[in-house]
Amino acid sequence: EVQLLRLLPREQIMLVTISRSKIIVPVLLKPRCGGLLLSSNYSARYSHQIKMSTSASTSSCSPATADLCDDHVTSPTRLSVMGSGEFRDYGGVKSFHGKIETVRCFESNPMVRKTLMEPGNGRVLVVDGGGSNRVAILGDMLAKFAQDNGWKGIVVNGCIRDSKVIGTLNVGVKARGTHPLKSAKTHMGEKGPTVAFGGLEFVPGHWLYADEDGIVISEQELTLDSNSKL
Repeated sequence: EVQLLRLLPREQIMLVTISRSKIIVPVLLKPRCGGLLLSSNYSARYSHQIKMSTSASTSSCSPATADLCDDHVTSPTRLSVMGSGEFRDYGGVKSFHGKIETVRCFESNPMVRKTLMEPGNGRVLVVDGGGSNRVAILGDMLAKFAQDNGWKGIVVNGCIRDSKVIGTLNVGVKARGTHPLKSAKTHMGEKGPTVAFGGLEFVPGHWLYADEDGIVISEQELTLDSNSKL
C-alpha cells in the first residue's frame, strides 16, 4: 500500500492510503506553521483517480496577523496595523509576508512590470497607484511574473484585472478593487520610494505581513512566541 498527501481547497491536506481494493482516507489535516493540525478522522471509498495537486494554499507558512499583534503590539518592536476593510484578497495565497519593495505610479505600469520580472527573493511588492479606480495596474501576466520570479505577494493601492486567473496563482495579491481596462504605458513610475496609504507607511526593507484580517508592518522581522495560540 502507498500513502499520499493530497492538497485540497481551504488549506487542507488529505492523507490518502491506497491499497489494492480501496482508497482509505484516514485523516484530514490543516497545515499550520511548524506542523499539521489534525482536523477530523474518517475513511471513504473512491473510484476516481487520485491526482497530486500543486495548490497554492500550502506554498508558504506566514504567521497570522492577529497572533503577531498579540505578541508584538505592546513590545518595543514598532508595528503599524491596517484592517482588511480597504483591500480585498485576489491571489491564490491569502497569507504572505516578506521584505517590502515599492513602486509609485499612476495609471501607468511599466515599472511594475520591470520590477516583477526581477528576482523577488521572497519580497512583497507594494504598488502605490494613487488609489485610482479608472484602470487596472496589475493583470494576470504581471501576477504570473511575480509567481515565477519568487515574489511572495503584491499589495496594490489601486485596481487589478484578470482576477479570476490571479486567484489560481501561487502568489498573494491585495488590491482595492478590479477594473477591466488596462493601464497606460505613458510613464515608467518610480521604484523604491517610501509610500503611504491606508494609514500605513511602506518603507523598502521593512517587513509586511498580510492575511484575511489585514496588514501588519514592522521595521524588523517578527516571530511568534512559542506559547502563542495556534
